[in-house]
Amino acid sequence: MSCRLCGSSNDAELAAAMTIHFSGLKNLDNPGVLVFPKLLVCLDCGFARFTVPETALASVAKVTLANDSSTLEDGAGEVATQ
Repeated sequence: MSCRLCGSSNDAELAAAMTIHFSGLKNLDNPGVLVFPKLLVCLDCGFARFTVPETALASVAKVTLANDSSTLEDGAGEVATQ
């Protein structure tokens, strides 16, 4: 598969561990969702992409819908108005 940024086919699939945090002051106590995606990294330009595993995606969707803040803009606006 070629890189979406530079078009190179020089890539590597790597394992990763990351925590997805939710924006906004109301989520300060939320520890986030731990995910273990496979990263596809372009070895020429460094562009990387990943897919959230289905089990973690359900958790992300649940918290996002419960908090009704799915974008960084929502959180930024919340901080500005506090």
